[in-house]
Amino acid sequence: MNAYEVNFDGLVGPTHNYGGLAVGNIASAESALTVSNPREAALQGLEKMKRLSDLGIRQGVLPPQDRPAVSMLRKLGFAGEDAAVLRYAATVAPGLLRACSSASSMWVANAATVSPSADTEDGKVHLTAANLPSQLHRSIEASVTSAVLKRVFSDERYFVHHDPLPPNLYFGDEGAANHMRFCPNHGETGVEVFVFGRAASRDIPKPLRFPARQSLEASEAIARLHRIKRGKELFVQQNPAAIDAGAFHNDVLAVTNCNVLFYHHAAYPEWEEAEAEITKACGWPIHFIRAGEGDITLAEAVRTYLFNSQLLTLRGNEMMILAPAECQESDPARTFLERVVQDAANPVAHVEYVNLRQSMKNGGGPACLRLRVVLTEPELEAVQKNSRVILDGRLYNELKAWIEKYYRERLSPTDLGDPALLREGRAALDELTTILALGPLYDFQRP
Repeated sequence: MNAYEVNFDGLVGPTHNYGGLAVGNIASAESALTVSNPREAALQGLEKMKRLSDLGIRQGVLPPQDRPAVSMLRKLGFAGEDAAVLRYAATVAPGLLRACSSASSMWVANAATVSPSADTEDGKVHLTAANLPSQLHRSIEASVTSAVLKRVFSDERYFVHHDPLPPNLYFGDEGAANHMRFCPNHGETGVEVFVFGRAASRDIPKPLRFPARQSLEASEAIARLHRIKRGKELFVQQNPAAIDAGAFHNDVLAVTNCNVLFYHHAAYPEWEEAEAEITKACGWPIHFIRAGEGDITLAEAVRTYLFNSQLLTLRGNEMMILAPAECQESDPARTFLERVVQDAANPVAHVEYVNLRQSMKNGGGPACLRLRVVLTEPELEAVQKNSRVILDGRLYNELKAWIEKYYRERLSPTDLGDPALLREGRAALDELTTILALGPLYDFQRP
């Protein structure tokens, strides 16, 4: 059956700011407390979506979350009307307010893990929203993420939704950022690779500088919940040294598409062993496009997000790499990409560069901004029937006008306590749910 990989990108929210919240994310730490431009960030993300749609790649849109998260602040003892809650938090706990104002839901690679119907025993698409317990600002996303996914993928004939795993570090789950899929083509049964950084049930090497986020136990639980076909799942450890270098997720150093793995050899403790395990599990030829330290250092790979590029199949089964503009400006990254394209032994035919500087300054590249969902034609039709989230020219124009109407050009962390920002954001989201035909999603929309 024909199937397509649809990239669902997260729209950047109106409170996009540099709070320096993500432990282990070097770019986020370096940009902490500087001034952001939410309008530019949202437009940059939208332009990336349009470029892929123009290339013939099916492109979806997912809405941001309501921020600042006033309900969370109330749970933490800040009382009164919304405006009073924000002012009180800004005065006595500005760090907590920043965490409750993060627009981090834009990075929907962390939204969920998705298994296509070709991989599952019941022939349905399975989705598990990530619980994200390692970072406060992300741990408050799970319930709304689940609601959004259930609204978009609502037809029970095709889609099965699982609750987020229990919200603790034992089952720490960071979503698709630590999940890869190999397949002969998108519509055929593939092998799902779960990459974990730590394990409670196994004595494994640990990072020394930054915490490992994804647990083996979470990955195993999701594989069971998704009813992945026997022998079609593989569990691979992330390199502790890579985590300490700032590769807090697997997708900072590795990206797959069909039968290609594009990665830095430091992504895994023993790259030869990882390649052998993947080759054995797949049973069909895999193209490993591997960079060594002599090609690009681990530090430069993390700085440029070279391997957080998107690896995409175009018409005619040619592949392309969509890389951050930072790679074009880096001699080692650009040289390596040119060598990849010139190598006739792999299917990657060309590379393009995309400006996502607002996202990159917070530690999120092209692959962070999208959740990959493989859909058959009936599954895609069900999505289109029940919502308006698949990008076309008309929707692009409406979203561009919407961003320009509501988003600020300048936002500093001290602005987060401004009640006007909350009102602006809620007005924007209220209109957005109508544009995307999603209906009421947020607490403030309900009586």
